Amino acid sequence: MAEKSTPISRKEKKEQERLLNQRHWLKEEEELYGLWDKAYNAGGEKQLKHLAKQGKQPVRQLIGQLVDPGTDFLELSRGAGFGINYEAVKDVPSAGIVTGLGKIHENWVMIIANDSRVKAGAYFPITCKKHLRAQDIANQSGIPTVYIGDSAGAFLPMQDQVFPGRGQFGRFFYNMCRMSAKGLKQYTLSTGGNTAGGAYTVYLACESIMIDKMSYSFLGGPPMVKSAIGEEISMEDLGGARVHTTISGGADHFVRSQDEGIKKLRELLANDAPQKVCIDRRASEEPQVPIEDLYKILPKDPYKGLNTRDVIACIADGSKFTEYKKNYNPGRGDGIICGKIRLRGLPVGIIAGNGIGVIFVESARKAIEWVLRCTSAKIPILYIQNSPGYMVGTKEEYAGIGKYGSGMVRACACSNVPMIQWIIGPDHGAANYGMCGRAYDPCFIFNTMRGRTSVMSGRTAGFILTTLERGNAKKRGVEMDENAAEEFQQKMIDRYSEQAHPFYPESRLFHDGTIPLKDSRDILAKAFEVSLLKPIPDSTFGNFKF
Repeated sequence: MAEKSTPISRKEKKEQERLLNQRHWLKEEEELYGLWDKAYNAGGEKQLKHLAKQGKQPVRQLIGQLVDPGTDFLELSRGAGFGINYEAVKDVPSAGIVTGLGKIHENWVMIIANDSRVKAGAYFPITCKKHLRAQDIANQSGIPTVYIGDSAGAFLPMQDQVFPGRGQFGRFFYNMCRMSAKGLKQYTLSTGGNTAGGAYTVYLACESIMIDKMSYSFLGGPPMVKSAIGEEISMEDLGGARVHTTISGGADHFVRSQDEGIKKLRELLANDAPQKVCIDRRASEEPQVPIEDLYKILPKDPYKGLNTRDVIACIADGSKFTEYKKNYNPGRGDGIICGKIRLRGLPVGIIAGNGIGVIFVESARKAIEWVLRCTSAKIPILYIQNSPGYMVGTKEEYAGIGKYGSGMVRACACSNVPMIQWIIGPDHGAANYGMCGRAYDPCFIFNTMRGRTSVMSGRTAGFILTTLERGNAKKRGVEMDENAAEEFQQKMIDRYSEQAHPFYPESRLFHDGTIPLKDSRDILAKAFEVSLLKPIPDSTFGNFKF
């Protein structure tokens, strides 16, 4: 007689589910590391040999030498440009430019470095966007910028999308001028060509460094000079390092190698005043719940509910969370949870989508109150985005969901405290706005492999668009074929699901990078530290409707 199987306890079932979650997210993050490998190895062995022949190192290797020993370079938007599908090219690995934050002599510095392995460092529209985003971060945070220049200039087949507009090539130099006028230091190390407008990166820097027989800077290269005035001249004699450091004065320091150039950069940056955060910072305390538990806590299905308090316990100092209005209207008021933590010693206000994340009137009101309180106390805010949107229907509209949803938008838009969005689940519709999406200028947005950013979920979009198609068919006096309807609906689900996946918005720079769960606490803490180097100004909010 067969033995009866022992029933699995609820606790055992829960642990099995947690282990399945863990395996799922670890596998998902293998895709992330694979994307990074593509960024790091643009052009493959062929391009590495080409660099070596020129006496050059890969740009990330140079950055590793530049930042303080034993510190990490916080690279931003490594996935930018992949799958961008321009007419001329499908991928522009990392947008052809490396940007990120590093510590040099213990001060935070923004680093913007061309990767000459990607189309000779030419600028595509996505390259311009990434360069400008890095300058925005440096400008908002009040930190120095280092440019490592090696670029062919604008990608000529797309010149109409790169050259003349406000968010394009010329804006780099406008920003350099404005940042300099504010007293923000900028340094350039030219490691290759800086042609036409790109030459301004050398000329506009506070101090610039050029490398003998490797760096060139001119408004028009030898072919243009020959075409324009018939003069024949070499690159070296037209705009090499000796020309600009001894004759024109366009550059300031002459060196003979990249290594010497990096050493000179560190020497220049050693003179900058030490930075300090403008807030009460206390000793850091490790969480009681390991950060690795995030892999078990977050359900495989991005649309399955979770207790976000468990997530907060993994990142908060000592896993301590002082919650605001914890017992307010259970079931409706806890779609968003609010409160305060310390993160590496920094005080941080929390606004987090909870459960399945649907925002009811009560949740929205609580969130508004908490933004106002954090703003009044000049405490930065971490938005943990896990919300598919605001609740719909007659009951909610009568209760004022539009009014209070717009109140969240106003609070988010007008608060001057540093704000960071961390996406751990659905990120749809107006919840993207009220929870501080890209349009609301957070200091940083970091995604996870669980994040899903789009106007609505694939399932919802598929249903709505199929319903509209059925209605249009009916107006034409025909019934929609059900097989065709099912095929159309699945097509819409697939399209929205693809576009919501974290790699898609990162490719287009709608966020600042998809990050591994295990690194989230450290990255968020570093981002807040950079964001708090300037005093927090007062805020005004205009006309709230209560």
